[in-house]
Amino acid sequence: MSFPDLTAELEQLMPEVQGRVIANQPLAPFTWFRVGGPAQIFFQPADEDDLAYFLSRLPAEIPVTIIGLGSNLIVRDGGVPGVVIRLGGKIFGKIEILPDHRLRIGTAVPDMKLARAAAEAGIDGLAFMRGIPGSIGGALRMNAGAHGGETKDIFISATGVLRSGEIRTFTPADMGYAYRHTDVAPDVIFTHALLQGRPGDPSAILAEMDRITAAREASQPIREKTGGSTFANPKPHSAWQVIDAAGCRGLTLGDAQVSEMHCNFLINRGQASAADIEALGEEVRRRVREHSGIELRWEIKRIGIAQD
Repeated sequence: MSFPDLTAELEQLMPEVQGRVIANQPLAPFTWFRVGGPAQIFFQPADEDDLAYFLSRLPAEIPVTIIGLGSNLIVRDGGVPGVVIRLGGKIFGKIEILPDHRLRIGTAVPDMKLARAAAEAGIDGLAFMRGIPGSIGGALRMNAGAHGGETKDIFISATGVLRSGEIRTFTPADMGYAYRHTDVAPDVIFTHALLQGRPGDPSAILAEMDRITAAREASQPIREKTGGSTFANPKPHSAWQVIDAAGCRGLTLGDAQVSEMHCNFLINRGQASAADIEALGEEVRRRVREHSGIELRWEIKRIGIAQD
């Protein structure tokens, strides 16, 4: 399907915008599942000021959605109305090593790239990021964690652009971090973060990252079309355990499947639709609810509208 083209209207409202503004951009190539419809308007800002200018001129009735590397995302088959913003380029992909074992990071930087840059600089405490598929923006948004570490453990502050176009700084108190959660309004677009590490030996840190990589490859279907962990762990249980106990390991719907290797991962075996993947996830939730009374909460973000 396609949406009405809003580019001419936006060009009149924001003549000085510098980033790319594209109508009906397919989003499937930007997601790890490789499914989903188009964005009505796809915007890649040139820098933080360009993003602020765009948002300040964008009519309030036009919805805005932000996506990152698409590793933890289902775009529904009908596409996403309004504007989809994706940060990229040198500005949002920059890593700066600062004194006192701090790093200033653009939110388009992949988590694993941050982990390696910190290790090579002798900054410990960020190796766990090697095990998180996604970008820094997503890590900030969901307090991403793995292998005993969480984003809140290394967080000092973040810069974000509000829907009004205002640029502001967020402190740990502003973030309100909890397990896979932040209190910050969903329409805030994080652009940069300041993170804190500690002194460490590069060779030891890199060895720890190699261990994390080997553990992921041995236990997770990372070479498949997947979206990472599907559901948040229902403490004190692990999501994969309650899914397995409900008999969902290997369950299929269309060309979507619950991974045999790790049953908190859903897989596109090649021709699955977004509807197949989401419906399979809902079926898993139903079976777990009936089997154990546990209500699984989606960790994967789902955006857009269903295909008619």
